Amino acid sequence: MISNLVLQDTINGIRNISKCELILVDLEGRIVASTVDDAAVSRTDIVSFVESQAESQEIRGSMYLKVYDDYNIEYVVIVSGGEDTAMVGKLAAFQLHNLLVAYKEHFDKDNFIKNLLLDNLLLVDVMSRAVKLHIATNVRRVVYILESNQPRDYGSLEAVKALFAKSKNDFITAVDENSIIVIKELKGTDGHREMKEIADNIVRTLEAGGENVENLHVAYGNAVSEIREVSRSYKEARMALDVGKIFFGGQNVIAYSQLGIGRLIYQLPIPLCKMFIKEIFTEKSPDDFDDETLTTINKFFENSLNVSETSRQLYIHRNTLVYRLDKLQKSTGLDLRVFDDAITFKIALMVVRYMKYMETMDY
Repeated sequence: MISNLVLQDTINGIRNISKCELILVDLEGRIVASTVDDAAVSRTDIVSFVESQAESQEIRGSMYLKVYDDYNIEYVVIVSGGEDTAMVGKLAAFQLHNLLVAYKEHFDKDNFIKNLLLDNLLLVDVMSRAVKLHIATNVRRVVYILESNQPRDYGSLEAVKALFAKSKNDFITAVDENSIIVIKELKGTDGHREMKEIADNIVRTLEAGGENVENLHVAYGNAVSEIREVSRSYKEARMALDVGKIFFGGQNVIAYSQLGIGRLIYQLPIPLCKMFIKEIFTEKSPDDFDDETLTTINKFFENSLNVSETSRQLYIHRNTLVYRLDKLQKSTGLDLRVFDDAITFKIALMVVRYMKYMETMDY
């Protein structure tokens, strides 16, 4: 619902131009906004005017006019003083009517978008309501989720809105206090590179506005071609956000398309994960490895199992690296130089990281 502050600002502006005093009241005669100090209105006069067929009426030297919203009387505006109060009253009623319509449309669009994202609408309702709200149904879109571990503030929300202000088919909303959701319209040729550039641009904009980007994560789903598929992109972005925190913690931007095997691990039940780890490592867990061993393993994977390149980056002799890998094979039964064993070990490390993350979640 439109705030009283907005209504007050509106009639203040009209008063400054017209030099007339204005009082806005509801249908019960309660004052909503006024340019007159200690204003008093007769409830009997308001009720009588509302029940009459007149659109405007002069009562006790003031002009009374009805303000409509969808053919229903929403307010009564009272104009007094100055010149041509009838004309000023008509302009005020017209301006207030348009303000109500604009706010209602904005509210309805935001409400529609939230229900669309959360899958609270039937498919047939999605299309019909989109058409009614003048929202294009067959354009390519992608959903971005911006989340920080700090509660979002008004400045961040406005900065994001300003970034996408040029397109009428972009929507910015929120479903909780820590995140902002952007539904971005894409050009027909936009692909993964362009979607990544949009996400990077969001991070740069918020950073320029004083946001601590170390605590900021931007995740996005795949592009969809119809309005009814937007919820799917949102679910993908939400999963990318969660999976990204586990396996891509050092990245500000994460795409659903780059989750890889992490997306599968994220959907595994914890008991199954524990069983898998016990079968692979028997009594020894990756948690038991020292920092040197873990650094060696991670660097070996980063260099695609290349012994020479890994030893060079670790500043150790090739034979030292081979010794460490042999020692690891004896303790785990897995030889990281063998592709199948390396895959098993890599998955096991990811499963352990996933289990640790889930243990920290507050259920």
